[in-house]
Amino acid sequence: MGRVAVVTGGTRGIGAAIAEALHKAEYKVAVTYHGDDEAAKKFTEKTGIAAYKFDVGDYDACEAGVAKIVSELGPVDVLVNNAGITRDALLHKMTPKQWSDVIHTNLNSVFNMSRLVVEGMRERCFGRIISISSINGQKGQVGQTNYSAAKAGVIGFTKALAQETASKGVTVNAIAPGYIDTDMVRAVPPQVLAQIVDKIPLKRLGKPEEIAAMVVFLASNQAGFATGATFTVNGGQYIT
Repeated sequence: MGRVAVVTGGTRGIGAAIAEALHKAEYKVAVTYHGDDEAAKKFTEKTGIAAYKFDVGDYDACEAGVAKIVSELGPVDVLVNNAGITRDALLHKMTPKQWSDVIHTNLNSVFNMSRLVVEGMRERCFGRIISISSINGQKGQVGQTNYSAAKAGVIGFTKALAQETASKGVTVNAIAPGYIDTDMVRAVPPQVLAQIVDKIPLKRLGKPEEIAAMVVFLASNQAGFATGATFTVNGGQYIT
């Protein structure tokens, strides 16, 4: 295919599954990461996908990072805004840093990366911007006012940008995963995890590959009439 796809936070978990699925679909894939050099090295050795280290919450860093990706792979056709962190606390105990760190990584990054690729997409009359929201951005979650606010913001961003770019052949969509079988979810105490799974009608965690499959579809030509939408992939746990 030859189209260039960038996946933020793409060396582990859902992001890694997305990057590998796009690679198998014959996209030229780049992933970004910020902190874990060892995980990035292992990912690149395993997949052959190039990993670029920069803070997606920092606009200047994104500008330099995207420029390097474009110089090495070509203009970005598909952007997957996947980077995300949690800093959980009840609001009456949450620090300003816990709030701002999550907004920085989970929401500011969506603006930064989208802003830097959307002009080129508009000029070429093709583009796909796919942002990973969350079930907790739809229904909220105790201890996650920061995370829920950021992920709800992703949905609002998606709806607005989709209307701005539709006439230029650029689609903008979000995916709201439920609880997915990643290291982060598996770190939850077993008794708590069992309670979570019990509330999922399908009675299991989702698989990273199931989110990746949705991304590959939304990136394709076949998804050209889908824009401004939020696709829930949560085993029926929260139905909108």
